[in-house]
Amino acid sequence: MKNFFAELKRRNVYKVAVAYAIVGWLVMQIAATVVPALHLSDAITSAVVLLVILGFPIALVIAWAFELTPEGIKRTEFADELPKRSARSRAWIYVIVIAGAISVGIFFLGRYTNSKQSAELVAKSIAVLPFDNQNRDPDIDYLSDGIPESIINSLSQLPNLKVMSRNSVFHYKGKDVDAPAVAKELKVQAVLTGRVTQRGDGLSISVELINAQDNSEIWGQQYNRKLADVFAVQEEIAKEISEKLRLKLTGAERQQLSKRPTENLKAFQYYMQGRAYAQRRTREDLLTAIHYYEKAIDEDGDYALAYSGLADAYAVLGACGYIAPIEGRPGRMHAALARRHDSYFGRWRRTGSKLAAAGRD
Repeated sequence: MKNFFAELKRRNVYKVAVAYAIVGWLVMQIAATVVPALHLSDAITSAVVLLVILGFPIALVIAWAFELTPEGIKRTEFADELPKRSARSRAWIYVIVIAGAISVGIFFLGRYTNSKQSAELVAKSIAVLPFDNQNRDPDIDYLSDGIPESIINSLSQLPNLKVMSRNSVFHYKGKDVDAPAVAKELKVQAVLTGRVTQRGDGLSISVELINAQDNSEIWGQQYNRKLADVFAVQEEIAKEISEKLRLKLTGAERQQLSKRPTENLKAFQYYMQGRAYAQRRTREDLLTAIHYYEKAIDEDGDYALAYSGLADAYAVLGACGYIAPIEGRPGRMHAALARRHDSYFGRWRRTGSKLAAAGRD
């Protein structure tokens, strides 16, 4: 056994192992720093690490079988027959020292760069702006506002992603805004913009995910679908955003992104139309919003968001003095229903329509 280890030393296998480990670590550090900076796939970093690991035993075998001589690379048996040099070369030591210094430098550079970016922007954060209504028809606002709002609601369920609220982003509606300027103001990493066009039962949605640092496009997609497929499109957009921002989702989080508040397209349309009117905050618009919320509940008695919207509308009517306080009670009942809805789904299904009727009485 002693002869074996002595032979390893004689054939420079130890030296090759140490040099390979340091150079391999250097390569992995470069990959870990460069790949995210260029917004490349994480698979590239994984492939580099795998190749470095697989290359280690190969390097040891080559070191055992071959030796570097003044005449070039020779098999160890032939190299032993060559005249011995009076002094051993120390070049390998310099290579290791230089490679180690570069590795340490890249490591701390990556740490410094990441900490500097984190100070300027909140990591894994996004602002979903209102989509542009290409039809220029106010009746289509429920789509240009509703789709991004649904995306906000879905992404907000992810604990590792900061999503700006609807109130934070919707004051940009109708304005010609610059994505980096919005990102800087809201302190987010990325901005999602979009355009919506409806032609009959056809729906065209174009989205673009923008990097706030350099205004480059991280991802963009054009969806040409039927209006009935709007829920599926919203899910696809939310999932694509989570992938492009490199969020590592659990199975439960993936399932949460696929969760739909309603499967009823008519209920969704009525709810979003109610939201559009409710934002205007006048007495007539709030009453119109209540009308649409009630129509949404008629279509889907289990639509918790519609009950919540109904409660909000009654609350605003009361707060603004448009109705007497006693008239605000139906709103509070609907709010209680919405809060309990998810946990007592079956039980509240039977009572939802009764409470809605009581609110109208």
